[in-house]
Amino acid sequence: MRDTRESRLLLVLLIAIAFALITVDIRGGQESPVDGARQAAAAVFGPVENGVAAAVDPIGNAIGAVRDSGERYTRIAALEKENAELKAKLGSDDRNRNRLRELDTMLKTAGAGQYGIKGAQVIAIGAAQGFSWTVTIDVGARDGIKRDMTVLNGSGLVGRVTTVGPSTSTVLLANDPDFTVGTRMEKSDELGFATGQGDRPLLVQLLNGKAKVKPGDRLVTFGSRADKPFVPGVPVGEVVRVDPAGGGLTRNIYVRPYVGFTKLDIVGVVVQAPRSDPRDAVLPQKPKPAPTVTVTVTPTPPDGQQAADGQKPNTEQQNQQNPARNQQDQGQGQGQDQGAVTP
Repeated sequence: MRDTRESRLLLVLLIAIAFALITVDIRGGQESPVDGARQAAAAVFGPVENGVAAAVDPIGNAIGAVRDSGERYTRIAALEKENAELKAKLGSDDRNRNRLRELDTMLKTAGAGQYGIKGAQVIAIGAAQGFSWTVTIDVGARDGIKRDMTVLNGSGLVGRVTTVGPSTSTVLLANDPDFTVGTRMEKSDELGFATGQGDRPLLVQLLNGKAKVKPGDRLVTFGSRADKPFVPGVPVGEVVRVDPAGGGLTRNIYVRPYVGFTKLDIVGVVVQAPRSDPRDAVLPQKPKPAPTVTVTVTPTPPDGQQAADGQKPNTEQQNQQNPARNQQDQGQGQGQDQGAVTP
């Protein structure tokens, strides 16, 4: 259809008629003159609308489901993130509590030995190639750390500082095969040298081949000249096995270290040595043995056995057990005797 003057006039006329019908329908309400035409149109076009709606509704529902699933996924993701954050917080709280316990134990150990320490945290573990046992701690030259300083924790000797950087340091652990420290036996003061053996007990060679040593004996560091690399009195470990004397000048003692080298976290670098040797003061208290309860059971003979055996009851023991009753019996006996006497 071409755009002519007649077509434009026809379009304007149709629009005017449509507005007129709408106005009449609104004003007429339920008695509208076009109500019959509207119902007829609904009867004709209703089925068509239902069919179109039936065909289009699944698509609309699918689109809505996709949209809702996206919202649900976003909410689930948010909840999972919040749950992970809560777990991380709880985990960090547990870890912080463990660190506080380790720090408290280390401070008590340092206090018992009068060591001035600089607290540190293990931030890296050295490669275990060639049985090398080292860790990196987060303190260095800026914190006053120097080479050949003793490193300990709440349990005992950890190692010594070998390399110092501006903010980190490397510690050679006491179980490294290249690690050697002078030791002293508790109470007996027998001297020796402890050497690391990796994940096996420390090997201690005593200078006195005839020294009396038994499992359970404990050792501390003997100390070095000018307290470097080792200060005295730091707990080393406990004897677990003693090689029989073979006539040599030294004896091999196997010692389980107090420190767990595979789970180090909080450590302390001794920056100030004690004024005097603490000797055995830093060693933990030995557990007290539980008291042994001994129960003695004495069988009681049957009632008729004493009479059958011709035995008499031990009246003396009965009198000792019942002194009040004995006095009462004696008083009654005296009264009977007095009553028997006639003037």
